[in-house]
Order: sequence, then structure tokens, then C-alpha cells
Amino acid sequence: MQEKIKRIRVVLFLAMLFPLYGFAGNNWINIVEKGASNKGEKSTEIINSAIEEAAEEGEGTIYFPAGEYLTGAIKLKSNITLHIDAGAVIKFSTDFDDFLPFVQSRWEGTVMQNFSPLIYANNVENIAITGRGKLDGQGKAWWKKMYEIKYPEGDEELPLNKYQKMWDEQNEGLETEEYYQGTMNIKFFRPPFFQAFESKNIMIEGVIFVNSPFWTINPAFSENITIDGVTIRNPPSPNTDGINPTSCKNVRISNCNISVGDDCITIKSGRDINGRKWDTPTENVTITNCTMQDGHGGVVMGSETSGGIKKITISNCVFDGTDRGIRLKSARGRGGTVEEIRIDNIVMNNIQDQAIVMNLFYDPDTKPEPVTERTPVFRNIHISNLTATNVKEAGYIHGIEEMPVQNISFSNINMQAETGFKIHTAKNVELHDFKIDAESGPSFTIEETKDLIIDNIKTDKPVDGEPILQLNNVSNAFITNIFQMVEAGTFIKVEGEKTQNVVLKNNVFRNVKTPVEKGENMQNNAILEQD
Repeated sequence: MQEKIKRIRVVLFLAMLFPLYGFAGNNWINIVEKGASNKGEKSTEIINSAIEEAAEEGEGTIYFPAGEYLTGAIKLKSNITLHIDAGAVIKFSTDFDDFLPFVQSRWEGTVMQNFSPLIYANNVENIAITGRGKLDGQGKAWWKKMYEIKYPEGDEELPLNKYQKMWDEQNEGLETEEYYQGTMNIKFFRPPFFQAFESKNIMIEGVIFVNSPFWTINPAFSENITIDGVTIRNPPSPNTDGINPTSCKNVRISNCNISVGDDCITIKSGRDINGRKWDTPTENVTITNCTMQDGHGGVVMGSETSGGIKKITISNCVFDGTDRGIRLKSARGRGGTVEEIRIDNIVMNNIQDQAIVMNLFYDPDTKPEPVTERTPVFRNIHISNLTATNVKEAGYIHGIEEMPVQNISFSNINMQAETGFKIHTAKNVELHDFKIDAESGPSFTIEETKDLIIDNIKTDKPVDGEPILQLNNVSNAFITNIFQMVEAGTFIKVEGEKTQNVVLKNNVFRNVKTPVEKGENMQNNAILEQD
């Protein structure tokens, strides 16, 4: 009787909790009562049978009470919620057979037949994973097998295992770029932890993900996605990104805490030929109130950009200990446009490499080529109200010759870094109220750039023998409202034969020994100083 009363209370609580989302309904299935073991014995068939049963009734919540569960791939159906109670741990099998047969999924921007994601949904709607329990992907077995195949002992090529042969058979004719064949030749692709493919109305709330084999939360070609209050913990490990929406629409990521072996949150839209074939952007994404730790990047866009990325907002986030903070990356061959990006109210600390990166030269070996669908574009990107301390490099922007990074602005930025901020090959750039205290080199270096506005930049720690602002081959620039409060040697050093029409107006250089130092081989009247 007490057990029945307890169950009724839980149902009533969840009925109050979930009506706003419409996922829970009245069909409540306690997975232990269905015969699943909460003592660590494998229960794959029971779990998936319970999902099938609920789906046949139109909807249902599969409830995992406290205990330890072991399962292979879980296949979600429409109108199904997995509710993982506090104290419940779902561990996923280390037997790769438990993730067969292969299913359609996207892997690193390429759609293929591959191992089932640990939790998989295809062409469904109204699904959820909720609770305060833990999902453990036991990824170490997958990482180990990948390393054994990729780096065999003695550098001897191993015969194909049964999974590689299956991959070959089921992906015949799959087209990828030549440079990517090294990856494709491995033919063993670890599955993401969660992937919903061509689905909609998805919610993941409150749960903890650990030890993902590959990317952790990776919806693909899906829309209306809410990820709230999720914790992701992956140790140093290969490509275990946190949250990776790819070619998705209307995504809300909030209140998450992420520490992983690769990027914490990454926005993607497909790779090269295959990405352009599917031609689906990621758009309308909101990331807010998240904390990122111990990852290669805090929030990253790319490098898979072939379908395009647009209408992204990132706000009220903390990056502490990541290799990079905000990073946009692409390369010739990827194509796609990354645009309409707003980043605001960001705090960074202990960044191991760069605080900000926008890099169209992610593959440094490529050569200039005519502008085509292969050409990536970064434009209309605006960053404001950012503080960064204990940073190795303030950041850099690097466009490609045939497509400069364009229409970007920085407002109210305060950084402390070992080295300053560099801009190379850009157009329509604005720096407003931007202070960098660098330990070496110029605070700002801008090269091969045109249409530039610099408004109130400064440093509190001028470096002896270095200018605060270094310009090289810059044209059509307006520098205004400079008041360097701390005494400095040289404020602006200007060089380059292509430098022209650099206008200085409304500046006060009383604390600067040399306001403007002109290099050799510059055009006459390249610099115009006005009162």
C-alpha cells in the first residue's frame, strides 16, 4: 500500500511539473516493474519494449527509479519521456553489438549509416529526457578501439574488423572531399550519446551526461529544441564535445554546466560536399546562463559550416579554463555563411589560448580560389560587454584573400592577456571602448584591412618599445576619441605601401611621447590628422 501511495505522489508531482511541455501525459511506466534490473544487469529489450508499448498507447513516461541500469541503444518514439530519478544511473553497454543495426545519422557533418547513437530518435516529435539522474556512456571502450585502429602498434595496417566491413557495405558511394579520406578510411565511427535526426519538439532537462563515446548532445536536422539545466562531464578524451546542434532550427540552450574533452558547445551545419547536398542551416539559436570549463572551446561555430549558420545569440555566460572562449572556424572548401551573430555579457578567465577567434584559414595549406559555393563567409558578427583575464592571447581574426571577414564590431571589451589582439584580412571593422593590457607586443595589430573605425581604445600597461596600435596596409580608417591615460611611448605605428586615408580626429595624446610613428615606403598623405 505504501508503495502504491508513493507512486501516486510521484505521478501527481510529475503531472504538475510537465504540463507546460506536454510530454508526460498520464501513461506512467516504472521500468523496474516492467522487469528491468536496477542492479546493473542488461535490460535493453525491456526498456525498448516499454517505449514501444507507451508509443502504441499514444504517449508515456518511462520512469527510472534509483538504481543502476545497463542497456544498449535506446530508441525513442514520438510522445515519449525518459525520466531518470535522482540516484538512478543508466550505463550504456561496452559491447558494440548492442548498437547495431546501423542507422542513419550525421557524423562530423557527414550523413552516413553508422552505429546507433546511445539514445536515438529518427523522424519523431515530442520527446524528452528529464530528471536528476545520470547517463553514463562508458566511452572509454570506444576511445580505446578508435585509437587501436587509428594508431596500430608498429604502424602495421590492421585487417578490417566486422564493423568496418559493415560500414563499407552500407556506405557505398558516400562522397567526401579528398582531404577527408584519411578520416573516412578509419571506417569505425563512434556514435554520439544522443542524436535526434529529422525530429522536432525535443527537451533535455536536468540530467547529467558523463563519458560520451563521441559528441554528447547532437540533434541533427531537427527543430524546437530545449536543453536546460544539463550537466556534461567528459574527461580528457577524443572529440567528446558537449552540445552540438547541426542543421537545426529554434534551439534554446540555458543554465548548463559543461566540462568536456573537446568543445563545450559547437554549432555546425554539415561538411563540404555532403553538407551542401543536405543544404540545411543552423539558425535561431539562443545560448544563455551557461558555464563552460575544461574544453577546447567555450562556444564554437564550425568548422562544419557548409549549410550555413545564422541568427545566433550568446549571452550571460562564463568560460573558465577552456582553451579558447568564442571561436568561429571554417576553411576553403567548406562554404556556407556564418552571419547575424550577437555575443553579449561574457566573462572569461584562465583561457589557455585565445579569448576570441574568427578564422577562415582553418586549413592553412589551401590557396586562393575564385568565389564559389566552396567559399566560406563570416559577416555581421557583434561582440559586446566582455571581460577576459589570465588569457594567453587576446584573440585574432583571419580572413581569406578572396573573402575577408566583414562587418564585425567589438564594444566595451576589457582584456588582460600575454599578447594582444590581431586582425588580418577584414573589412568594415569597428572597435569601440576596447582596452587590452598585454604583457608583450602591441595591444592591437591590424593588417590588410579596410573600412575601419577605432573609437576609444587604450591600455593600462604599455609595453616598452612597442606601439599600442600597429597598422599595416590599412585603408579608409577613422581613429577617434583616443585618450591614453597612462604614459606611453608610441600610440600608433603605421606601415605598408597600401596604407591610405587614415584619419585621426578628436584625439588627446598628452601622455604619449610619439602619437604617430610612420614607417617607410608609405604613400604621401596616407595619414590625415585633424583637430
